[in-house]
Amino acid sequence: MSINRLLAGAAAIFLAACPVAGAAEPDLAARLELLVEAYPDSLSGVEGNTLLFKDGGAPLEIDDGKAKDHAAALSSGDVEDSLRQIYPLGPCERKPEVDFDPGRIRSDALMMRLYGASAKAVGADLVPVDWFGETLRVTKRQGAAAALEKVRDALAAKPELKRYLSPSAGVFNWRKVSGAKNMSVHSFGAAIDLNTKFADYWIWSGGKPGRVKTFANKYPLEIVEIFEQHGFVWGGRWYHYDTMHFEYRPELIAIAKAAGASACR
Repeated sequence: MSINRLLAGAAAIFLAACPVAGAAEPDLAARLELLVEAYPDSLSGVEGNTLLFKDGGAPLEIDDGKAKDHAAALSSGDVEDSLRQIYPLGPCERKPEVDFDPGRIRSDALMMRLYGASAKAVGADLVPVDWFGETLRVTKRQGAAAALEKVRDALAAKPELKRYLSPSAGVFNWRKVSGAKNMSVHSFGAAIDLNTKFADYWIWSGGKPGRVKTFANKYPLEIVEIFEQHGFVWGGRWYHYDTMHFEYRPELIAIAKAAGASACR
């Protein structure tokens, strides 16, 4: 199969799998362009079915051509899989459809190229970030630490929110997602968990993959909106929810804006 036919087929699957409608949802090519723009320190462009890197390293395959159900995409997602679902923005709650998890599907290969392929490699780029009386270790790569500092500064102007934010349950922890095969974004120092006192997590509620109990979110949506404004997605948008969890995924925020994807409608 030619690369053009492969990408065209992927784009068709792509749009059918996105339950959040926008005014004009970007196609796969547009989403890839936004991905490259989101990580200017590392990505230089797209060539055929590959991402190109500024460090001169080997190009990374975008679409492996394999048809995957949701579970397979979670465990071994490629770049195309990671961009398929459109994240909804805004200070509103929205009940997600079954297996609507924009951000949970990630390309481990891409994340390792962006942040480091081992705990040691990631650790070399961790920097301290003051977080409401504690110090967090956050990666400086891709601007993640700087973005979290902007989140902190915006939240600091709203002292009534502090009890939800601290103590943080942590940032850097080289590990796989609980009960899964793919790496957590905590592995790359680019995710933060807030105060667990207010957290809801789909596994804690007795949920099983594809059969998740609903939750009542305890975090003010004002917090979510501020994180989103600075490139972070919220685990409370996921069917397999994790309400204390935010991860730095500026490409998904850019795609959401391009699609006009709102959680408020």
